Order: sequence, then C-alpha cells, then structure tokens
Amino acid sequence: MNWPVLYCALGMLSLWCTACSIARVRRIYALVLLYYPSAWLWGDLALIHLLWQLSLTVVAGSAGVLSNPVAWGGLALFGLSWIGLVYLHIQAMDTGVVLDEALRRGLGKDFTGSVPADRQWALADAIHSRHWLHPVRFRRQGVQVQRDISYGDAGKRNLLDIYHPARSSAGGSPVLLQVHGGGWMTGSKRHQGLPLVYHMAERGWLCVAINYRLSPRWAFPAHIIDIKRAIAWIRQHIHEYGGNPEFIAITGGSAGGHLSALAALTPNLAQWQPGFEQVDTTLQAAVPCYGTYDLTDRYRIRRSRLAESMLARNIMQCSLRDHPDRWREASPLDHLGAAAPPMFVIHGTHDVLLWSEETRKFVAALRELATEPVVYGELPGAQHAFDMFHSVRTEHTIHAVGRFLEWSHARFCRNRP
Repeated sequence: MNWPVLYCALGMLSLWCTACSIARVRRIYALVLLYYPSAWLWGDLALIHLLWQLSLTVVAGSAGVLSNPVAWGGLALFGLSWIGLVYLHIQAMDTGVVLDEALRRGLGKDFTGSVPADRQWALADAIHSRHWLHPVRFRRQGVQVQRDISYGDAGKRNLLDIYHPARSSAGGSPVLLQVHGGGWMTGSKRHQGLPLVYHMAERGWLCVAINYRLSPRWAFPAHIIDIKRAIAWIRQHIHEYGGNPEFIAITGGSAGGHLSALAALTPNLAQWQPGFEQVDTTLQAAVPCYGTYDLTDRYRIRRSRLAESMLARNIMQCSLRDHPDRWREASPLDHLGAAAPPMFVIHGTHDVLLWSEETRKFVAALRELATEPVVYGELPGAQHAFDMFHSVRTEHTIHAVGRFLEWSHARFCRNRP
C-alpha cells in the first residue's frame, strides 16, 4: 500500500466534498448525481469530518508518511479543506439564529411567552454534542415505538408507527404526523424524520410516521389520498393510544413536504377522501420542509424538462400539456386560501434538488391569502434532506420546529370553545 498516495487521494476527496458543500449551484443536470451526495454527506457533518481528518494526519505524521513529498501535497489539500470545514460548521451553528429570527418575525417577538408555564420546559434549546456527534443514534429516553399498525387496505404501504411520548398529557397528547419523502417513488416511515419525531415524543407529543402508496405502481392522487386516510384514522382512533384527535400537526420533507403542504391546504376535499368523505381531515399546524409546491413550474424557475419528464412518466402518468388541470390540482400553490393552518416552511439555500426560489414564491403567495401566520426559515448552506441525521443544523432546526408546534398547540387550546 502506497500510504502517501492514499493520503493525498483522501485530501483531494476531502477538498472536493468541502467545495461542493460550500458552492451554491444550479442547473448541473446529470452532474447532480455526483455533486449532491458529496455536498449532502459532508456539509452537515463538517466537524465530524474535520475530527477524523485531523486524527488521520496525526497518525500519518507519527508513522512517517508525511515525510514523503506526495504526502505534502495531500496535507496542503487537507489544509484547504479544513478551512472550508470550519466555515461550514460556523454556518451550521448560525441556524438557530436564522430560525429564531424567522419565528419572531412570523409569530411575534415574545411568541414563546404564550406557551403555558407547565410547557415551558419543552422549549429548552440546548444543543448537546451527544446528539450531533452520533448522527444516526435516534432513540430518546422514555420514548416507546409501536410499529406496523394498519390504517388502510394497501398492505405494507398503509402501515404506521406510533412513537409514544415519554410524558403523557392530561386530555391526550397533541399529535404530529410525519410523512416521508423519496420522490413519491421510494422511502419508508422508518428512515426519515426520526430526529424530529423522537425530539417531540420526548417532549410529550404523540408522533405518527406513515407509509403511503408509491409510484410508478400508483399514480397521483393515490399518495395524497393515503395521507388523508391516515389523518382520518388518527382522528378516529388516536385517542385509543393516548393522543388528542382534536390537534393534529403534519410535517415531512421533499415529497413529504409537498404532501404535507397539500394536505394542510385541502381539508375535507371529498375527491381525495373516497369512502371517508365525512371525516374531518382539517390540520391544526403544518411544517413542510424542502418540498416542491408548484409541479407546473409556472414561474420557470427550474427551466428543465427533466423534472417534468420524471413527473409525467412516473408520478402523474400524464403530460402537463395534455392535462394541465391535473398538474395544477397536485400543486399546493393552487390551493392557497384563508383556511390554511399556521405553517412553518423550511428550505435550504443550497438545495440542488428542489430549489428555495420556488419555496419563496409559495410562501409569498400564501402570506397574501392566509389569515394564520406563515413562517419561512431559509437555512444558509443547507442541502436537500439535511435533517435525515443528527447534526448541528438538524438540532437547531428541530428545536425551532418544536417551539413553533408548542406555540401552535397553545394557541389552539386558547381559542378552543
């Protein structure tokens, strides 16, 4: 094994991934398959990468590897990468400030003061290294999981998991419904949204994560019908598990962000509630993350036929040109109105798969019509699906989402007859 060459190659890899994490790119088409994984798995774990690289360098120096001129080049590459990694970590640490400012603008400077005294403990926002230094360690003390409960007749695609809170609430715990992403074609209730789900369950919320039917086997609107069916199931049965059916919030990322926004904006839409039209599917709060809100791309933001082709072939299973009404019906942007619940929309500036520019258009249009608050948090440097694992950015984000949900629940309780 040529250790100096290997060390230099790792330095090149580190610098490439760091550069991808810092750069904000658009319209790279097929190159996204190379760029996105590099940026996603590097930028949000910057300090972890920095620690192992420094450790590697110490070991290499002790073993005499750095006496080779080839290794000097590797050390220079690592050095440039380390500067970038420190910058990325500092940027991630600013997430809390960015989201707190967004919440104060949208809800009021003293919005946390409206949360009851007996719930103020849930607003604690200390960021612990035991969480972000273990990116895929999700379990929290006291939270129990009940898996694979059926809510529909589509087999394993209509199963849900219930995360029982560590502390029960008098009158039933507020409910958070988690909708996974995956481009409407992949994904599972067990693999996404876990940092937030465990965080909220630890603080007394009953969290429900669902599977739903996927394309291309099922075309839209099968996906949103399943979301509605899950909401109906929660409203009818969640009291049996200790939840309060009167308060249901929804969240999700990517395709889950699209579906959670669509569900929040279309309560009791009969055509998407076949066989359960009479069940109230109104939601009391929504937190869609890095979703798409305009399938038609009416503002020509993406300017690419690749996304349209994928949607037409696999998801909608009809063309935009031949069936524009069906595409608009599937777009949250076409369902805006005064009845929208309080919403906290989150997107990253560096998302290369679904762009923040589209989300800004959606938020601006929603604010013009909604009577409830609309909060928008745009995270500097955040990539698509940044919250699938623990990181400094994820920890700040789930704390901010927790504060928004606590505010929403407190407001609902105050206004309830």
